[in-house]
Amino acid sequence: MKTVMLGLALAASFSLPAFAALKVGDTAPDFTATASLGGKDSTFNLYNALKKGPAVVYFYPSAYTGGCDLEAHTFAESADKFDTAGATIIGVSADNLDRLNQFSADPNFCAGKFSIASDESTTIAKSYDLKVTAAVAGRKDVRGVEIGHGFIERTTFVVGKDHKVIAVMSSADDKLTPDQHVDKSLEMIQKMKMAAK
Repeated sequence: MKTVMLGLALAASFSLPAFAALKVGDTAPDFTATASLGGKDSTFNLYNALKKGPAVVYFYPSAYTGGCDLEAHTFAESADKFDTAGATIIGVSADNLDRLNQFSADPNFCAGKFSIASDESTTIAKSYDLKVTAAVAGRKDVRGVEIGHGFIERTTFVVGKDHKVIAVMSSADDKLTPDQHVDKSLEMIQKMKMAAK
């Protein structure tokens, strides 16, 4: 109960409104997904991660696109700070595993600092009530490679160790830039750590 009240108080003090249907105070749906870490296949399970501490679950449209590249790079640069605060970062997109393995190992983006999960069916995104736009024929990434999948709206959830959503950030509705998702997530995680002392 103390953890729930702490999380709700932090969310209120942070003044971030919830734009996705999954709201502050909701239980974050568990998921297990094929993921990539440093270019290697792995498996990620949210509830296992939450046993160690809070998690930042961030959904993004596609690897190798401008905003997503900036977001991944910024998360990688801040990964040690999230780790020090006891938090796990997991990115989720509809990219297939081959694209994710390249992106996760790329020193300019994820740089092997955190896992990114493949949600090709967008089942995970839909469980978080996120909007998914259909694939656009001929759409290419910054490398000139065809993307071939739909886009999940850029939304970041900070999830407490009690599995409750602490904060929700949406670029579509609150006009946050991709790197601001990272900064605000880190701010929330660090506030949680300080409040727990």
